[in-house]
Amino acid sequence: MKSETLGEETREPGEARCHEVTREDVATSRELVEFIRRSPSMFHSVATIRGYLDRAGATYLPEGDAWHLERGGMYYTVRNGSSLIAWRVGEELDRYHFQMCASHTDSPTYKVKSVPELAGPGEYLRLNVEGYGGMIDSTWLDRPLSVAGRVLVREGGAVRSHLVSVDRDVLLIPNVAIHMNRDVNKGVELNRQVDVCPLVSAGALGRGDFDRMVARELGVDVADVVARDLFLVNRQEGRVWGFANEFVSSPKLDDLQCDFVSLKAFLAARNPRDVSVLACFDNEEVGSNTKQGALSTFLADVLRRVNAALGKGQEDLLRALSASFLVSCDNAHAVHPNHREKTDDENCALMNRGIVIKEAANQHYTTDAFSRAVLKEVCARAGVPVQTFANRSDSAGGSTLGNLSNVQVSVHAADFGLAQLAMHSSYETAGVKDTAYGIRALTEFYAADIEVDGADGFCIGR
Repeated sequence: MKSETLGEETREPGEARCHEVTREDVATSRELVEFIRRSPSMFHSVATIRGYLDRAGATYLPEGDAWHLERGGMYYTVRNGSSLIAWRVGEELDRYHFQMCASHTDSPTYKVKSVPELAGPGEYLRLNVEGYGGMIDSTWLDRPLSVAGRVLVREGGAVRSHLVSVDRDVLLIPNVAIHMNRDVNKGVELNRQVDVCPLVSAGALGRGDFDRMVARELGVDVADVVARDLFLVNRQEGRVWGFANEFVSSPKLDDLQCDFVSLKAFLAARNPRDVSVLACFDNEEVGSNTKQGALSTFLADVLRRVNAALGKGQEDLLRALSASFLVSCDNAHAVHPNHREKTDDENCALMNRGIVIKEAANQHYTTDAFSRAVLKEVCARAGVPVQTFANRSDSAGGSTLGNLSNVQVSVHAADFGLAQLAMHSSYETAGVKDTAYGIRALTEFYAADIEVDGADGFCIGR
């Protein structure tokens, strides 16, 4: 090929241009891949997001400090090192409200137990791990792995938190050979206590060497390592692929792709008439019921403090919330190329065909007719195509964080996603164009002045 995409120089006369991928689409998804590479754990995800915010001039406000805000200012705070909320204050707040996007920083993986090593058989050394979230276990076998997360280290009279990511292939979970498991291709249920223990060494390392490795990565004495939250990392590199560069594959697309598009939109948009909010929560994959999850008080606490720092009272906050809107950003299932029967006949999504609005009668998604109408109008203004996803009526689907965050902060909300394959695999696939569509749609959302009149109607201005 002479170019990144199938352009004029390679296209046959009369060949259709439907869904053509542009150089800009490819560049955006390659930036996404790098964003994910720098985010091997939820703690690193927040550090990566902070880097974008710092470079854009945002001010960090620790939760333990007094907050002083200015009109036009951009700020952020962090809880537990793994959840982050950023906001930009408009210059003209005559009709005060919040326009918010929420996504999550965690992905299904395995967490290293406090006593990390399993000895034997023979001189083997294995890692002792447990499941974090609902991953597809088999996708973690026979591939290079490492660990990343945070470590609490004793420093003089204090204990400090440090990020660690071992940038080497140091682990692997081996399959059982087909000669020893003749039924493997008929489907095998893996026992996580038995079958999903990463191999660390075949004799060169012994007990205590895992902790010594972690300490060496940090440049500290192993005796000064007090505690750690470490998770397995798939070392397979993300990439844009396909003859026409249609696809992006990577670990952790669910939900770092939505973190990325909402962050890029938040930084790109300007709205003088609202407080724009970006929320990135931890622990969605394990239910969100933590101090830093969507069910926590984190978002409510931030909004109350922003309200107070702007010199407004409780009545102002309640009125603002009644006029506010949340986009819950979490990826959606694409129609599987080999299993069309797994999705609803009509309410289904395809890659590179636009953003996905998700609905569920059981309210596991937040979308209703009102919020769907708002999001569709925003996308129409942005020139972004819209798809619909609903689960098959004879099968249970998943849930996400929007309905959970609404327990603490009750506002109109819609569930937004980007279509992907193999959700919760250690290596997932999405459409290159959809990354760009997501940024465009959410940039329009943040920039638009959405005037909500209870549930009776709305209008969108600029």
